[in-house]
Amino acid sequence: MAPSAVDTAPAATPATDKSVLIKPWNRPSITKEDLEWADLPKIDLGRFDEPGGKQELAQQLYDAISRVGFWSVVNTGIDDERVLRQFTIGNTFFKEPLEEKRRFPCNFAEGEYFGYRENSRWVGDTGIKENIEMLNIPKAIPAWDGVGRHTLVEEHYDEIAAFHRDVWEKVIRKLFVLIAIVLELPDENYLADAHAYDEKSDDHLRYMIYNVRTQDEWDRAQAYSKGGHTDFGSLTLLFSQHVAGLQIRTPEGAWKYVRAVDGGITCNAADTLSFLTKGFIKSTVHRVVTPPKDQINIPRLGLLYFSRPGDSTPMKPVPSPLLERLGLLTEEDKVLDESQPVVTGTEYVRARVKDVHHKTVMDKREGTNFEFKGLKVANYYE
Repeated sequence: MAPSAVDTAPAATPATDKSVLIKPWNRPSITKEDLEWADLPKIDLGRFDEPGGKQELAQQLYDAISRVGFWSVVNTGIDDERVLRQFTIGNTFFKEPLEEKRRFPCNFAEGEYFGYRENSRWVGDTGIKENIEMLNIPKAIPAWDGVGRHTLVEEHYDEIAAFHRDVWEKVIRKLFVLIAIVLELPDENYLADAHAYDEKSDDHLRYMIYNVRTQDEWDRAQAYSKGGHTDFGSLTLLFSQHVAGLQIRTPEGAWKYVRAVDGGITCNAADTLSFLTKGFIKSTVHRVVTPPKDQINIPRLGLLYFSRPGDSTPMKPVPSPLLERLGLLTEEDKVLDESQPVVTGTEYVRARVKDVHHKTVMDKREGTNFEFKGLKVANYYE
């Protein structure tokens, strides 16, 4: 069995007693190329606590979650200096020796995504490897106290943990409340409680980097597969980093770039929210392609937060009057049959992680589906 990401540091590879030197990171210049940008809704979370603010924001969010699946949020209450600091920590980690990064690998054999993922997987038979590295850090809750921490993370853990929780409280929680209002759920905290920060789930803060490739390497990799993907969990947050490359497939079927939002966060809905709403909430297909020519030699550093349903969240349609009026709920959906086993959020997400990532070669999946105990999702798209 592969080393588990929830094991403590092995005695054979102790952390160094020398502090890791951090060099501040700043966003690169925005591309000057004329790209075709997606027109995404912008939600001002600064209005959340105003009288009637939640209701107005929910109206604005309706189209985003039901048709596009992507939007941005601004005025989150998280200072950009703190965001840049997290980018700096991530950038510093990826410059660490490979031996240090490998101390706590993701345990894909068990569908666990905490720890380090190196760029070791081959892209089909192209002779090209993926150019992605990432480090996934779980929530700072007692359930994950045993997850191993790299030296850099350990040295700055209080700062990382505070940022981790603030992202959930100031952004994720509020988005779940707004979505609950859209769905007319009996309690506006219904979804927030189903994804509660202090409950066990595979939520994680992610430092990610797309390492530089030559144009030829990009061309060969993308000739193998240009398909996109959907995210596994409920909500994904992407902090602004300026290197273009992220594209979404619009409702009209076109691929368009997602523009960085100054002082904001790009958000998208993911598969489990689509399951919980019988497809009303769109888990939008997206992909990362070759950066523009004026950015192709810049590593694409990423800072993301993934919200995922946990052990106590059943993958059963929510009791939404809106979904019932739209004819999306069957009679079976409306009846709570406790005698019938229901897949939990953790079970589904880990099965999907294992299926996608526990391999040494990335295979083509256009036109195929992933299915787990009645939950079905398309893998990749042309």
